[in-house]
Amino acid sequence: MANLVLNCLRGMSAGRPVLLGSASARTLYTISFADVLDEQTGRGYQRRFNAQHSLDFRRYIQRTGSATIPLTFNLRARVDGAWRLIDLPTGMAALHVDTNSRVLAQVDCQHRLGYLSDIDLDLPFMSFIELDAREEMEIFGIINGKAKGLSRSLLDFHDAQLCEDLATERPELLVALFLKNEVTSPWYRRLDLGGNPVSGLDRRASLRTVQKAVKVFLRRTKPSVPMSAEQAAQTVHDFWVAVAAVLPDAFAKPRSYLVTKGIGVYALMELAADIVCEQPGKIPDTATFTASLADFATGFDWSTSGPLKGLGGEGGVSEALRLVRDARRRARLKVAHG
Repeated sequence: MANLVLNCLRGMSAGRPVLLGSASARTLYTISFADVLDEQTGRGYQRRFNAQHSLDFRRYIQRTGSATIPLTFNLRARVDGAWRLIDLPTGMAALHVDTNSRVLAQVDCQHRLGYLSDIDLDLPFMSFIELDAREEMEIFGIINGKAKGLSRSLLDFHDAQLCEDLATERPELLVALFLKNEVTSPWYRRLDLGGNPVSGLDRRASLRTVQKAVKVFLRRTKPSVPMSAEQAAQTVHDFWVAVAAVLPDAFAKPRSYLVTKGIGVYALMELAADIVCEQPGKIPDTATFTASLADFATGFDWSTSGPLKGLGGEGGVSEALRLVRDARRRARLKVAHG
């Protein structure tokens, strides 16, 4: 075993034991890893790597007078003996590491270490000791919850893993995740979480966008048609099945149409609420949604050069909804008057 020894100070971070020390960036890079979320398997929890952030730090840390706060790791439990921790006198400890193994999970330093594999500058570090994956994820979320550029969808995904009762605490998140994970959903594996993407599939809206649209849907429909979170998930699923059936090209081509972009998602979820509220006490099914959409949606220009072009923000959503509702109203009047 190629052995590395890091002499550390034992300490505490609130109520959790930690190791404090310093080592070369090259060494810390060699024995650590970033547990980036794999959206296909659901394993991992960190955001996808941002090369520019990492290059910026590489340039900065080599300047005269540069410094950084401690890099934060978790020394993960192993069964293969890849590391040993030996206590020394006066609160010190020796961490023995097999240099062929990556034993430190990068809780908060992925982008600082990303491009430092060849740099011998010493950097300070703090490592938790044998947190489980859930605890590690929770700490990552707390540290990075307000971080600029961190995907809110990724933090929502963390919440979903950590919530005891998602249906009660975050029903809109339960619905959005159902759309992403249900194989019969047109959104199956097509919502961006902020981790490593599923290969071969075009990106449309983010989990956060759909979640926010669903939240409005739940608020508007609750007085007329109260639904459990599970019923709401099925209803929203059925609505989007209808959208994909009525507008197959617009749903399948996110680069050319706005149906699966933010403005389209918000406007269509508001329209879904309209359809639900038109029949109080009755939950529409796919056939009902399809019939409601078929009379007008194919005649509306959903393209990136159409009337929704350039609309954004709350005002943009209101205008998009006005345009969609007006198109539906005119189509219904035309049918009514032959």
